[in-house]
Amino acid sequence: MKAEQIKEIVKSRYGKVAAENIPCCGPRKSCCGGSDQAEEISRQVGYGEDDINSVPEGANLGLGCGNPVALASLKEGDVVLDLGSGAGFDAFLAAARVGPDGKVIGVDMTPEMVEKAKTNAKKGGYQNAEFQLGEIENLPLSENEVDVIVSNCVINLFPNKEQVFKEAYRVLKPGGRLLVSDLVLLKPLPASVRQSVDAYVGCIAGAVMKYEYLSAIEAAGFRDVAVIGEDIHPVHLAVADPVARTLFSDESTASDNLESISESVASIKVSGIK
Repeated sequence: MKAEQIKEIVKSRYGKVAAENIPCCGPRKSCCGGSDQAEEISRQVGYGEDDINSVPEGANLGLGCGNPVALASLKEGDVVLDLGSGAGFDAFLAAARVGPDGKVIGVDMTPEMVEKAKTNAKKGGYQNAEFQLGEIENLPLSENEVDVIVSNCVINLFPNKEQVFKEAYRVLKPGGRLLVSDLVLLKPLPASVRQSVDAYVGCIAGAVMKYEYLSAIEAAGFRDVAVIGEDIHPVHLAVADPVARTLFSDESTASDNLESISESVASIKVSGIK
């Protein structure tokens, strides 16, 4: 499948997540970002109760695989860019840390997500958070514009990861910092999973080997690239939509391949400096 086809599928699926139009798992435990499900996922990947309770309702869709803002050492006055900002969860946490003299810019390629984030910002009274429509492979920002870049389980969805990191490098100020949480592979996935559209949208089939991911960051020009956290990531937490159920119920992956899938996917937290 070509890169542009993949992007269109991802946009469509995550547009439905934003609009809450995909099937749900039960009362208030929605697979499309219902509050109970999203909050539980967020706890399991590293968010505290203060994080979860401090953002507007609807900002946390449970789509992350870590808590990059907690590791970013943000300070008042920082300009922060959130790659793949979704409904604004991480952007709002960052906005609280950088204060009124700082600014957070969220970029997302899904129009529905951008509109949802803008609505949440207005609802929460955030004056220092803005959201723009754009692709993280071609950022709508100038060179040397931001102090810190964060991203949470998004870059794996883009086929050209090196281009994503080149763009991140371009818009960072000299000495600026990159902090991402993402899914990578510790060993190759079964062919049936690599070829699954649902597994791609679920942040699994688009993941690359760990060494490839780190190499892409270094090739973009970043120095002092370091893995500052790593965990085997439960496959069922990859996204808060029916993707996980597809993987676990599909006969091609449910038996012999299931253990292999679970052992293959890791959540890593990576830092780098421009």
